[in-house]
Amino acid sequence: MEKPRVVIVGDGVAGAATAFALARRGAAVTVVDAGLVGRATDAGAGIVQPWSTSSDGEFYELYSAGADFYPELIERLAEAGVHEIGYRRSGALVVDRDASGIEEVAQRVRVRAAASRTAGDVRLVDPGAARELFPPLADGYHGLHIAGGARVDGRALRTGLLEAAAAHGATRVEARAELTDDGAVTVDGTALPADAIVVAAGAWTDRVLRPLGVRARVEPQRGQLVHLRVDADTRSWPSVHPVAPHYLVAFDAGRIVAGATRETGSGFDARVTAAGERQVLDDALALAPGLAGASVIETRVGLRPLPEGGLPTVGPVDGRPGIYVNAGFGAGGLTMGPLVGDLLAERVVAECG
Repeated sequence: MEKPRVVIVGDGVAGAATAFALARRGAAVTVVDAGLVGRATDAGAGIVQPWSTSSDGEFYELYSAGADFYPELIERLAEAGVHEIGYRRSGALVVDRDASGIEEVAQRVRVRAAASRTAGDVRLVDPGAARELFPPLADGYHGLHIAGGARVDGRALRTGLLEAAAAHGATRVEARAELTDDGAVTVDGTALPADAIVVAAGAWTDRVLRPLGVRARVEPQRGQLVHLRVDADTRSWPSVHPVAPHYLVAFDAGRIVAGATRETGSGFDARVTAAGERQVLDDALALAPGLAGASVIETRVGLRPLPEGGLPTVGPVDGRPGIYVNAGFGAGGLTMGPLVGDLLAERVVAECG
């Protein structure tokens, strides 16, 4: 039996994960990406901690399953010769000045953690213990420590997935892919042979799909994140989550990521703005004034693929046999993307066989 030929448009986490999963299952994979500025995968904070979210239903089930998939993903990558994606389970710390507010979160997290393979132990900590876990934290924050909270380096994850896909025979083309109205995919006017096409172009997905007259209903949402460096061993510091949209994520070598803005309506404007950077730093220093002396390394900007209905669009395009979409993960792509790519690959191979 001939290998199914699959072209993937986009090599962010959604496309890269799909490419690896397809190649691992024996498909002949070609990944095409134009390297556009603002790719969300390259800027994402990399938090893998779904259990404290206030979201529920289908979104939460996918979010949680994505976190639980990471150990299996890491094993599969190792089999392909990839051993580092910047993933570490260093814990997560949910904080609030109101002890009753933290207890409310704790009730939700304990139920969810009991059903999770990776959440680990969950315990309340007093303000003193919270500062021991994350020394720059302000006084007076009650905390909930989730042992299995993790982080992943989005750039390292993307690179690792693509390298693993290449180890299974996948090829990459650095160019702009275009769809034709009859459902072919072209590069510089030349059609690429394909039994299936997966559009995983993040915030640009609807632009790619436009010739087909269909939409995934995904729009760009600008997120700005500031990377700081402190003179400390941060490897075991947990990520910090106030009961608010911002956060702090500790990586190795003293790197702390502070984020993030959620600028709906930004369009494809991937600039760092004065207001955005100020908002991120104000939030970070209010939460952790001990970071006031940290060095500012860089500010990254990602255009999140924000879904219109709250859930990603994954699966075949109605009325267009052989064309699939994998997009719309919002801020959850680095958690959900690897699992969803694997599930979609399984479907594509079954339907192309």
